[in-house]
This record gives sequence, C-alpha cells and structure tokens, in this order.
Amino acid sequence: MADLIKMRARLKDGVTEIRVLMSHPMETGRRKTDMGEIVPAHFIQWITATLNGHVVLEAQWGTGVSKNPYLTFRIRGASIGDKVAISWHDNRGESNSGETAVEAA
Repeated sequence: MADLIKMRARLKDGVTEIRVLMSHPMETGRRKTDMGEIVPAHFIQWITATLNGHVVLEAQWGTGVSKNPYLTFRIRGASIGDKVAISWHDNRGESNSGETAVEAA
C-alpha cells in the first residue's frame, strides 16, 4: 500500500515550513458517474497537526477541497529533530496519520 501521507518539515531562519500531501478521493457527493449514479460523499473533515505532541494546527474541511489535498503551513519555535505529526479523519470514519522530523533547510 502506498503512503497516504507524505510530509516534509524544514527549518530556516526560525520558521519551520511543513508541507503535507494526503492521498484521499475527496468526493463531494454531487458528482455523477457515466451511468448517472451519484458518487457518495467521501472527504476529510478534521485535520490536526502537532509539534512534539502539542497541537499547532486544527482545521475543519468540507467538500470544497480537491482530491489528494496539499497543505502547507509555517510555525515558529521548532528545532531540528522535533517531531511534527499530522492526522486526519473523514466523514466515513476513516483516519490516517504520519510524522516527520524537522530538518535544516
């Protein structure tokens, strides 16, 4: 199985930029197949990011986010080697998580 979350955290000039690519279909529930059947909604609802176990970002998403979402955010106060973790939960009860260490840019 392929990685569902790919992450990178780079520290430069006191700011850590975290980039996250999540594999997810992100179906809105409004699209129809060629046969005219509606594709059921399937999208990420909650995202949480932590730095060494402390929450640094929480987000609630809806159907307006595209397939395989890409998220970038910046934080201060991280050091090289700190652990950044991301977890998501979707509207079908599925979830996934991943983590990476902060590295120098």
